[in-house]
Amino acid sequence: MVAIGGNSLPGFVRPSLHQHSLSAPAFGSARFPAVISFGSRVILRAEVENKDSRAVIVNGLGKRECDCETEFDATLGNGHAVNSGPNLGVLSTVGNSTNIKWHDCSVGKLERQSLLKQKGCVVWITGLSGSGKSSVACALSQSLHRMGKLAYILDGDNVRHGLNRDLGFKAEDRAENIRRIGEVAKLFADAGVICIASLISPYRRDRDACRAILPDGYFIEVFMDISLEVCEARDSKGLYKLARAGKIKGFTGIDDPYELPLNCEIVLNGGSPCEMAEKVMSYLEENGFLQA
Repeated sequence: MVAIGGNSLPGFVRPSLHQHSLSAPAFGSARFPAVISFGSRVILRAEVENKDSRAVIVNGLGKRECDCETEFDATLGNGHAVNSGPNLGVLSTVGNSTNIKWHDCSVGKLERQSLLKQKGCVVWITGLSGSGKSSVACALSQSLHRMGKLAYILDGDNVRHGLNRDLGFKAEDRAENIRRIGEVAKLFADAGVICIASLISPYRRDRDACRAILPDGYFIEVFMDISLEVCEARDSKGLYKLARAGKIKGFTGIDDPYELPLNCEIVLNGGSPCEMAEKVMSYLEENGFLQA
């Protein structure tokens, strides 16, 4: 087995040095390998044209082509990509991150959406604890799955088991919790996935900040308009009882506010989880998210 650029090519045994040949035409100060061959079999060919390289990898099962602005290490088995192209040296500072550079790829959001035959977006389900957010999210995911559509749920409790396990429920922690989930949801949407975020997200400014990082129309706010009385009567986790007893501080709806959405796309105020999920499905269908 031979590794090129960190990838192993099945069906090949690493030869001794005298068994391979390597030729590389010069391009500027970089060198691009034109042919790496083992015996009579060609493994990699890179052709330099208009300052781009085209790598063709043949592994016995077919070939893959890659258009990229990439420099390959001419050392056998150590192919790697480095910064190149017109934006080389253009670095940014974002927050506390310095000397960083955005890297683009020719496979973008439109290509991924075409592959999945759907449009990536974020369905943000917000409401009080016990309003049915997780149940609707699950019902929506099931409906999309039955249609052959790819969706993923970011549940508020689930995310706190891992990514946000370091956060509590103080106002600043809740804001950071929402910010992180918003950024992850944005990545899912960019991947072409219908991302269903299900969490209380009580503060309007935090929800609006998540909306702002997505293209217009791709953040779909779903408000679970279920009264505090109904949610408290359900109290499936027993949290309202603990909050009323003063054993939980800063509990949304009891001693911490829930700020109602002002311009949400969908309001759900009753019915079974499947019935409410169907309203969201209708919105997705009518607005073209279920086709590329």
